[in-house]
Order: sequence, then structure tokens, then C-alpha cells
Amino acid sequence: MKLKHRWRLRLSSFQLILLGFAAVILFGALILMLPISSRSSEWTSFPDALFTSTSAVCVTGLVVRDTATYWSVFGQIVLLVFIQIGGMGVVTVASSFLVLSGKKIGLFSRGTLQEAVSAPSVGGIVRLIGFILKGVFLVEGIGAVLMIPSFCIKFGAKGIWMAIFHSVSAFCNAGFDLMGRESGEFTSFTMLSAEPVVNTVIMLLIILGGIGFLVWDDFFQHRLRFRRYRMQSKVVLLVTVFLIFCPAVYFFFCEFKDLPLGERILTSLFQSVTLRTAGFNTISYSGIGGIGIAIMIVLMLIGGSPGSTAGGMKTTTPAVLFASVASIFRKKEHAELMRRRIDPDTVKNASAIFLMYLTLFLSGGMIISGIEGLPLKECLYETASAIGTVGLTLGITPQLGLASKIILILFMFFGRVGGLTVIYAAFGKNHKLVSKYPLDKITVG
Repeated sequence: MKLKHRWRLRLSSFQLILLGFAAVILFGALILMLPISSRSSEWTSFPDALFTSTSAVCVTGLVVRDTATYWSVFGQIVLLVFIQIGGMGVVTVASSFLVLSGKKIGLFSRGTLQEAVSAPSVGGIVRLIGFILKGVFLVEGIGAVLMIPSFCIKFGAKGIWMAIFHSVSAFCNAGFDLMGRESGEFTSFTMLSAEPVVNTVIMLLIILGGIGFLVWDDFFQHRLRFRRYRMQSKVVLLVTVFLIFCPAVYFFFCEFKDLPLGERILTSLFQSVTLRTAGFNTISYSGIGGIGIAIMIVLMLIGGSPGSTAGGMKTTTPAVLFASVASIFRKKEHAELMRRRIDPDTVKNASAIFLMYLTLFLSGGMIISGIEGLPLKECLYETASAIGTVGLTLGITPQLGLASKIILILFMFFGRVGGLTVIYAAFGKNHKLVSKYPLDKITVG
């Protein structure tokens, strides 16, 4: 017992989060390899199983095998379970079982939970976990109920399972779909592009899953009294609205001009919403222009919000960076948002996250392009999709070799657990040195 206790104490909260996700991914890969998981009742290769498991647990949606045509019902259930675990967070799910069983959660576990859900403090974390549990299953249940009639009308009794699967996948921003047997492999929701109920419900689920549980908590406590929200919640909501409507306007006027008006509005809004880590699509992207692809890549890299089911560098990161730039232009000592000063450490973290994502995105795309001999644009799109845990592709994922798949697996993992979590897990968070080097100046710009 002493050895176990000492071993646990050596692991930081960040290392537990990292190892938790890695363990669940490996376990999922082993299950997906089994013959019972595939429709052909044949063994699935470990690389393909690992890629799919990583994509599910990291709620990405990139696949090398079409979900509906390759995986059996058992395999689809396994994927759905791991999507749910990945969306809520491995540590959150594990702690939920402790809460439900009535066991006490120690201070170390509360600290780990705080990091897992990006809570501002340890206080009230158990109440927050209970709130998250109730909210997640209620929203997913309502989403499934609303979509069941539409799916059953089109696909019969199996529409019930399709509604449940897509509700969970949409809320968790996973992007896995079961449309392959109806409209062809890797086609996502293209055959439902004009279906208003499914489109609207999927969009709402993606947004609710992607804004973060702290925003939920603020809304539950203060309803529409926006001024009482935490600064983070205000920033998240404002940036989210901006990132939904501005790209949608561009798509409406520049990319989808040939569609009927109603379908054009739905399609423009849907792509704008799904690009930030959800991974569904209702139209082929083969005809999208260069500017449209660039906007898509930016949205994928930004992703969702802290403490949500989504990945990416998070909506608060560009907000903090722009605030920092504004403070420099205005010659202010501190960056400011919503009449509040931003902690300098937060600005440093935002800069580090931005640089990490940009470096990995560019280097990964160039490496895959060099290995596979594919155009750089498609490869950059693929790496942005992986590191942003989006799941959209320009069609190259299934044909990638082993080395490229490994790169995308690592990017999906990095994008879900978060850049700072990986850094803190590897190097620690609180190693402050007493001594300091002499201060000097360097010219930039």
C-alpha cells in the first residue's frame, strides 16, 4: 500500500490526465481489433484500430475506415462509449463514478478534476461534476429525441440508433457518423443538407458541447443576466458568436452561391459551426476556393472553448493575444478584457499555445506532404483537422501510410489533452528558480 501511495504522489495532475487518456485509447484499440467489432468478423490491424480509438477518445472524427460500413453494431457501441468518455474527459468520468458511489474525493483528486474541466478553483468542484453529468445526459437525450422522427422517416427503425449516436457524437464534437450505408462511405451528412431539423439540432449540440461547462454553470446560476457571468464566459460567448456568423457570411456570399436560399443559409451556418472541432459536413469541400480553405484551417486551429468537449487552441487564446496586442498599441502595462486586467502568466500561456499549435500544424503538414507526395494544401488541412480535433478531411486520410497516421495520432492526442497539459506533464509546473540571470534588451520587429 505504501508503494502505491508513493507512486501516486509522484504523478502530477497533468500526468494523470495524460496517462488516463493514453490508457483509454490503448484499451479501445485492443477492443476494436477484435473480430466482433467489424462487420466482416475479421481482425482489424492494430494501426487502424489505434487510429480509430484515438480519434474517438480525442473526439476528432478522422477515420481510415467508414464507421457505418466497416464497424459492427458492437464496434459502433464501443466507439460511442469512448466518444462519451473522451468528450467528458477521462478524469471527469472516473471521478463521476466516485461521486455516484458516495465516496469522498480527496484534495489531490479535486485538484486533478480542476485541471481536467478548467475550473477556476478547487472549491465546488464536486458540485460542478454533478452538474456536468446531469447536463450532458439531459442535452444528449433531448437532442436524440428531437432527431428520432427525422431519422425514422428516412431510415426506418434504425433511425432511433442513428439519432442517439449522432446526438452523442455532435455534443462531444466528435464528428463520427453512421451515414456511410445510406449515402456512400465518408459522405457525412451530405444527403441531409436541406433537412432543417437535423441540421439545427446538430448545430445546437455542437455549440452547447463546445462553449464549456463553466459557461453552462454561469447560465444556470445567473440565467440571462450576462453582466454577472465570469469574464471567461463572456469572452467565450462573444468570440463564439463572432466565429460562427462572420465565416457563415463569407460562405453564404462566396462559396455556396449555387444552392437554393434556404439550403444556402443552413449550409453556410452548418459549416461555420462544425469547423470548430465537430467534423461533420453537409457539402463536399472539393469545390471550396483557396480563401475558404484558409478560413477553415483558422477555425479548426482555434477550436472550442476551455473546459468543453472540444479541442483546438481554444477561443480564449486568440482573445487574450488580441488583447495583449491592443495593450501594446495603447501603451498599457497590462492586457485588458471586459474592464479586467489579464494575468501576465495567462498572456504567456496563450503565446506558448499559439506558437506550439502553429509550429506543429506547419511542420506536420510539410512532413506528411514530403512522405506521401501529396499537395501541401491537403496535408496542412489534415494536420489542422487532427490537432484541432475536428475530423474534416479533403479525402486523403484513408490513403495515408503508417508514418503519416502516427503523426496524426500524436496530433489528435495533443489537441485533446491540451498543449500546456503535455508540457506540464513532461516538465512540471512549479519549478521556480530563486536566482535570476541579468536583464538585457533585444530588438524585435
